[in-house]
Amino acid sequence: RGWVESFGRTLWRCGGSTPASKCPGLLVWPPRFHSQAKGKNVRLDAHSRKATRRNSFCNGVTFTNRPIHLYEKVRLKLVAVHHGWSGALRFGFTIHDPSQMSSDDIPKYACPDLVTRPGYWAKALPERFAVRDNILAFWVDRHGRVFYSINDEEPILFHCGIKVSGPLWALIDVYGITHEVQILGRCIFWQVAYSSGCSFHKVSCMIMEKRSSGAHCRSEGTFAVLASTATSPQQRQRAQGVPAFLDTDLRFHPTRGPDVTFSQDRMVACTNWQESNRTLVFSDRPLHIGESLFVEVGHLGLPYYGALSFGITSCDPSTLRTNELPADPDFLLDRKEYWVVYRAFPVLNSGDILSFMVLPNGEVHHGVNGASRGMLMCVDTSQSLWVFFTIHGVINQLKILGKQELPGSCPGSPFVPSWGLNDLVSSSSFAVTAPSSPLSPPISPVFPPPEPSSSKNGECTVCFDSEVDTVIYTCGHMCLCNTCGLKLKKQLNACCPICRRVIKDVIKIYRP
Repeated sequence: RGWVESFGRTLWRCGGSTPASKCPGLLVWPPRFHSQAKGKNVRLDAHSRKATRRNSFCNGVTFTNRPIHLYEKVRLKLVAVHHGWSGALRFGFTIHDPSQMSSDDIPKYACPDLVTRPGYWAKALPERFAVRDNILAFWVDRHGRVFYSINDEEPILFHCGIKVSGPLWALIDVYGITHEVQILGRCIFWQVAYSSGCSFHKVSCMIMEKRSSGAHCRSEGTFAVLASTATSPQQRQRAQGVPAFLDTDLRFHPTRGPDVTFSQDRMVACTNWQESNRTLVFSDRPLHIGESLFVEVGHLGLPYYGALSFGITSCDPSTLRTNELPADPDFLLDRKEYWVVYRAFPVLNSGDILSFMVLPNGEVHHGVNGASRGMLMCVDTSQSLWVFFTIHGVINQLKILGKQELPGSCPGSPFVPSWGLNDLVSSSSFAVTAPSSPLSPPISPVFPPPEPSSSKNGECTVCFDSEVDTVIYTCGHMCLCNTCGLKLKKQLNACCPICRRVIKDVIKIYRP
């Protein structure tokens, strides 16, 4: 077990600038409980995989027998829970090697006894999660943040400020109602690789499973996806509704946020591995009316929060400077140009293909993997419009697959607003979605062409009944009747149905 015990230090050395050829990978067994460094009430099974607390409710502090790498999950099954006590499992990390600890170094409690010492970080698991047979997984990221999840559900931020410059051992206090826990896991092959160009430090692992035919490997995950890696054309074409042939004359504009790297052909945008705050990217030309843009997302597979933002602007990116591009695109809304931002995308998987299209009536529709998701926003189509994205959180790669102009998409010609054959609408009408709804059903309802407005100012975009007589402050759009405007203003986070800017006030217009 000597090499297993020392794998952490070896892996930390390989995590620096060591070439991949000199550090091809390491075969790592799952962590176990440290056989010596444990509280006096802890009993381990023969394999040091199960820890049981005997007597009382304390003196249950334990450690792993080896360091835990960044993003490596420590998985614990709560085997036995006794509800005669208060409080539950405590867990976290330490920079102190348990092999160097004496029995006097291990107190009754992890909290507050250990956490008040330098180099120890631990907190309590909420009692509502301390349920028998629940599986707790916790890990630390490169920013020193500890996350945990219960039964592989959504990760929860647990702790911040962990020192990650050296090896970290997991700390587990079998405390209170938590009576017995078991470490789960299989053998892992960690591989450290480096690549040039639009790519980043890559750490991947393979799970070794024993099969009747011998040892078998399967990929468990990639913790930092190389930006140059993309889904194959055959895989993309399997996505229903995605065209097999796309024009590739649209690329990313050279003007970009300082934390973004482009591939040589400017078809792939990647966030910086160390920092990824200012990540605005633009199309290198305006998106034409009726033109569908297809992009593919890639992500780290890590517990980061935030994701992709999409927007449309009348600002030519060539007039911008890198130092003018903020981390939050909302700061651009106060500029003199036309800017609209959309953030509320659903959770995306690596390899998902998004499509965007601007209709002649100003509606911007989108789809995911060939399926229509309805309208995102309404925009002013009287001017040239560039698209832009911010690549945040779990998304670290965006690839332009190409664009397609549907029949009749040229200005002045009949238009077919369709994402697939099932959504075809006759060219004499448009697919209209109520602007007050951010998303619409896969098939939008079809309405007859609007009647000439004659002396009217148009119908309210909310009720589609009353005449427009109200203007929105601060964006200035005149698109509501006074009744709907007052109702909309009272809503939480009320925004303009046209541009989605926050409504500060609504003003009724009186005509002579």
